[in-house]
Amino acid sequence: MNKELMVKQIATMLEMQHAMNTKVHEKWFDQNYEWYRAIWIECAEMLEHFGWKWWKHQKPDVDQVKMELVDIFHFGLSSRIDGGLSFEEIAEELAGEMLEPLVKDDFKQTLEVLAGQAVLYQHFDGTSFAGCMAQIEMPFEELFKSYVGKNTLNFFRQDNGYKDGSYIKEWNGQEDNEVLVEILNALDPTHEDLKDQVYKGLADRYSVLK
Repeated sequence: MNKELMVKQIATMLEMQHAMNTKVHEKWFDQNYEWYRAIWIECAEMLEHFGWKWWKHQKPDVDQVKMELVDIFHFGLSSRIDGGLSFEEIAEELAGEMLEPLVKDDFKQTLEVLAGQAVLYQHFDGTSFAGCMAQIEMPFEELFKSYVGKNTLNFFRQDNGYKDGSYIKEWNGQEDNEVLVEILNALDPTHEDLKDQVYKGLADRYSVLK
């Protein structure tokens, strides 16, 4: 993975995360939300999707594991925004960690490092997060595309009546999440205005429902 591009894309995601957090609460940074707790709880949910019970047959639900990783990254980015460092500086630091993934003997052990860092040190550990990505075979490009897609869908929902209940979640027999996947698959994740293209794609598909 090209570090320069990675830093640029992480900075973009940090900007998007700040915008989403601000939409939830205008002064979110002063609320001292416990992002670390959200991280380890998501880790536990991810372990359920991966499977850990030795007394029964379990097959990892890879798609759900990847979805949980995207959710964790939302919380991880939020925890790194400190009001002091610029998004570019934070992105540089986080990219450096993610380019040196910590990988244990199996996915479960690597995930436990990620959860442990959150529980013990209230910290989002980019090295073990990247290790989980490596062991579940999720390249950074997929993380970026999935993050931008989910973030943009959340904004789209808010802009179209999600709070007052007027938003339509099922689009001609498909949930909006499924439509999002179709839109993302048709787009280039390296394009400068990816989030704008995603939003336009959602808007075009949604407009015919009204």
